[in-house]
Amino acid sequence: MKKFIESISNVWKIEELKNRILITLGLLLVYRFGAHVTLPGIDATQLTGLAGQTKNGLGSILDMFTGGAFSKASVFALGIMPYISASIVVQLMGIAIPYLQKLQNDGESGRKKINQITRWLTIAITLVQGPTYIYNLYRTLPGSAFLLGFNSPEFLFSSVIILVTGTIFAMWLGEKITDKGIGNGISLLIMVGILARLPQAFIQEFTTRVTNNNGGPMLLVIEIIVWLLVIISCVLLTMAVRRIPVQYARRTTTGDYEQDLAGGNRQWIPLKLNASGVMPIIFAQAIMFIPAAVAGLSKSDTSQSIVGAFSDMFGFWYNLVFATLIIVFTFFYTAITVPTNKMADDLKRSGGFIPGVRPGAETSDFLDKVMSLITFPGSLFLALIAVFPAIVVSIMDVQPSWAMFFGGTSLIIMVGVAIDTIQQINSYLLNKHYDGLMKTGKNRKAVA
Repeated sequence: MKKFIESISNVWKIEELKNRILITLGLLLVYRFGAHVTLPGIDATQLTGLAGQTKNGLGSILDMFTGGAFSKASVFALGIMPYISASIVVQLMGIAIPYLQKLQNDGESGRKKINQITRWLTIAITLVQGPTYIYNLYRTLPGSAFLLGFNSPEFLFSSVIILVTGTIFAMWLGEKITDKGIGNGISLLIMVGILARLPQAFIQEFTTRVTNNNGGPMLLVIEIIVWLLVIISCVLLTMAVRRIPVQYARRTTTGDYEQDLAGGNRQWIPLKLNASGVMPIIFAQAIMFIPAAVAGLSKSDTSQSIVGAFSDMFGFWYNLVFATLIIVFTFFYTAITVPTNKMADDLKRSGGFIPGVRPGAETSDFLDKVMSLITFPGSLFLALIAVFPAIVVSIMDVQPSWAMFFGGTSLIIMVGVAIDTIQQINSYLLNKHYDGLMKTGKNRKAVA
């Protein structure tokens, strides 16, 4: 603990790092302030119906990712999610469209063009989602909540423009945090939105357990211990790697000739247990909304039972299908994002080889086999974490709002973003010869 406190104090001794942290905190504060600014033309005192809609189901997830802006009819009601959707679409299109593949291989210039395409696609998605959100307000709120009149064209037009502007501004904040601050800006915006609901969820659980005498303080302590264990499991899942040993030919010069000696510098290829991150959960979550939406078009008893099954996020059938989709998408996303062929070619070009494996196609097949073997337990673990909120609701009778922090997309995002930000801070400390925040950080004062 003493070393950790000393490392925290060292952060403020590095002027550049201190400025970056302050800029990051300032921009995050602006984003959180905007989440509480209601759209012009809406009576903020009549949003009870919208808040009730976001207690469970899809509305709860959207409200969590926007930090409560969705339920407040805020100018940031759509948050950064249209940008995330656009990024996923561009990434998937890069597999099939040669132009995007070329941009991906063009380095920094290609990355800038891809970012520009993503921004324009974000605007297009927001122009579709904006009117949908306003239509939802018409269905949910009473007519008296609309100060410019119910179904007013002026309100619809101005609100869509504001929602689009809000998303663009949130996107700009995220990019500025990445450039001028610390950590990945877009991910940090999502994380602070999720964390914004944590205190309220815990207070509700505390009130239920202690004030209402539903289990008492002891059960609340057990819940916190389980929650911490799940967080530790997420950290292990995020950090776990399978290290593939690699050797490089060592070249020595003797007289007038050069000799290659096997057994030169030894390095590793780190293959992550969860190479796909949180993307399989996001894909699976998007698919889970389709059955209920399609079945809702029919009024038959079968259709209504399907709607009920796929609207209950803590139900058995919902989570069974959800876990299955996560396992499938984990293999799919890992296959398209881990280029084993390119890794094998780069290794061969640099004179490296895996001991006991021939360079080229055999190396590619070996890496692909190892990746498949480690992806299977990784996908099972990811699916377990994703459905764990339903497990704690069923076994421990946890409040749904508090259960959302026991797993799923929210917890994995928080853990992943926290680790990435700490690693960036750690690199600053090590570059300035200070002890890092993590155990792997070495004291470099001796080599100063």
